[in-house]
Amino acid sequence: MKLSGNKILITGATSGIGEALLKRFLDLDNEIIAVGRNQSKLDELAQQSPSTIPYKCDLANIVEVIELADFVKAEHPDLNILINNAGIQYNYSFSTKESRSNEIEEELKINLISPAILTQALFSTLTQNNSSAIVNISSALGIVPKKEAAVYCASKGGLHLFSKALRYDAKKVKVFEIIPSLVETNMTKGRGKGKITPNELVAEFIKAFKKDKLEINIGKVKLLRLIHQISPQIAQRIINK
Repeated sequence: MKLSGNKILITGATSGIGEALLKRFLDLDNEIIAVGRNQSKLDELAQQSPSTIPYKCDLANIVEVIELADFVKAEHPDLNILINNAGIQYNYSFSTKESRSNEIEEELKINLISPAILTQALFSTLTQNNSSAIVNISSALGIVPKKEAAVYCASKGGLHLFSKALRYDAKKVKVFEIIPSLVETNMTKGRGKGKITPNELVAEFIKAFKKDKLEINIGKVKLLRLIHQISPQIAQRIINK
């Protein structure tokens, strides 16, 4: 993949991995459609670079997702890279009597349903442009699940299989998947140890993206997947210790 001269849409671009991706691709001379829910942060990013196009969208609202796709098709038909980065995780046990329907719906919509809808809506746009790609950011928990995050694991496991299946359908568009280990973001505050930074993730991704490596295991995921192949039980104990 070429690293410069692209028009890239990044969801969840106002913090964490998304913001790190945005800044790195701006440094590489690309134009970015930055999508997020925080209008003030979007305005700040746009002020920092004229190559940033801010767009406020709540990915838990399917109507807004469709409006985003319509905006891109009308105003930015030269879009050639879609990065489905936005994600949310709630930790809870299904044994509790407290209703979790809102959290379940939000996780599934943001992590899986909206990326699928946005991908399908923009697929023809991506197909008509050169050097086009879809980048889905899943998780190690989509490979080896964690007991306190069943719905998050299901959504990321779904995104993992969605990426694999999409490669068979995408003749002209390259489908990449980033599978990171635990990353230091607002979402993971107070969870786990040995985290990598968003910038470390992006540096590793850029190297693989340039070489057209479609499934990109980041950090400790390489070792985790090897252990999982040899002994799924040991890998499960590592995640759930």
